[in-house]
Amino acid sequence: MTAKSPITTHVLDIALGKPAAGVAVTLGRLEGASFEKLAEGVTNEDGRVADLLPPGSLVAGTYRITFALAPYFEATQRKAFYPHVDIVFSVEVAAEHFHVPLLLSPFGYTTYRGS
Repeated sequence: MTAKSPITTHVLDIALGKPAAGVAVTLGRLEGASFEKLAEGVTNEDGRVADLLPPGSLVAGTYRITFALAPYFEATQRKAFYPHVDIVFSVEVAAEHFHVPLLLSPFGYTTYRGS
């Protein structure tokens, strides 16, 4: 089995019932009082970013994934309330895998720890 990024994400547009392709994603780790950018990517046709970090590079700490939604909603010709979404989460065991999905619509979103 091929090793994978310790943090992955998946964006689903529940208003359209399909993956959200083309969403810019930025991953950061809290260092002192601010987040240091670690990686960035763009969701593929399946709405996924699977290569944010190299395998084995995760350390315990507080992380933030930022999803730039305004360009995505503009590209799909819809108005939206949230121009971006920040999901902040804690990593206590760096050997685990963290999948952080985002389910979105123009006027709401939800997230959870996936597998």
